[in-house]
Amino acid sequence: MDVRIGQGIDFHRLEKGLILWIGGVLIPSDKGAVAHSDGDVLIHAICDALLGAAGLRDIGYHFPDTDERFKDIDSKILLEKTIELIRLNGFITVNIDSTVCLENPRLSPHIDSIKKRLSEIIGIESTRIGVKATTTERMGFPGREEGVVAIASVLIQLV
Repeated sequence: MDVRIGQGIDFHRLEKGLILWIGGVLIPSDKGAVAHSDGDVLIHAICDALLGAAGLRDIGYHFPDTDERFKDIDSKILLEKTIELIRLNGFITVNIDSTVCLENPRLSPHIDSIKKRLSEIIGIESTRIGVKATTTERMGFPGREEGVVAIASVLIQLV
């Protein structure tokens, strides 16, 4: 059995007046992510983890922020394309575990919706997707509400 582990991390600055997408779900907030795409930090971390596990480089290689085709793109499309890439290389996603570091807004009320949305895109049961949220106890840029961080680990299998 050929199984591989990947890990991904992403960061985005937060600014007032922008929208906040996390895990394919619009999160009510007075601040949103500054990004070339829609700035979905969780999906970006998951894409990087999947691509890395498959030995396919990273999200910036496949979807560069210098390419206008990806300007303001819905990150759910990037995840769909990432899943397609790993499948073309013979892999399936076994499971995902992730953590989002964000002081405000609280993500707990949105976790089930995020897991459901990711499950639909990736094509695995939501029970195979872990999404956790934490604060940084007001430390660092996430604690000062200047940014958001997401970390993801994945297990993929060659079929």
